[in-house]
Amino acid sequence: MSTEESRHVYRLHSTLELPLEDLHDHIDDATFPDGVDDVEITRRNNTLILKAVAEDQSVSKYTPTAQLKASVTENRVYEEDPDERRQKSFSWDEDEEEEIESELVEFAAFKGDRETVLQNSLLQYQMFLVLCGIAEAAEKGTLTAISERSGDLEATRIVDGEPRPADIEVVEGPRDHNSGQGGVNWRDNKFISD
Repeated sequence: MSTEESRHVYRLHSTLELPLEDLHDHIDDATFPDGVDDVEITRRNNTLILKAVAEDQSVSKYTPTAQLKASVTENRVYEEDPDERRQKSFSWDEDEEEEIESELVEFAAFKGDRETVLQNSLLQYQMFLVLCGIAEAAEKGTLTAISERSGDLEATRIVDGEPRPADIEVVEGPRDHNSGQGGVNWRDNKFISD
């Protein structure tokens, strides 16, 4: 499988969370990027794997294509915010508080860095684009990434379903300039004998 332009994802951090039902609806209705024919969803216990199916038929079925990994959690969702309800109905006359209607909803949580959320290199950039689509469908969470397309770095930031402006800033890390001087000189170590 060859591509004319190089595409890579270098850094990625995600805290995305959306109802499992919404995720399935999104994937069923999604238009996938070039190179991806379909996305298979597999669930193993509390882990959800979204795997790219390559359009290129020459890709061996044993070649691992890029996949997105999410954990599945159950959260109680209330019809009305419990705090707001308490403030509205706060009364000295009320002896009994009405129970707020709620239900348990399964959520897919795409949380972690690149290796945790986006795995394998074949079709990696394309599955990153699928993740961006999921981020825009999610009402909760943030996706930040640095990717490369045809030699240009691109910053991506999606917060609570809305794309936001993002910049790439290169800064010097906490590395010490004399880091080579602080190690052990094994060649002249008197404790090591020939």
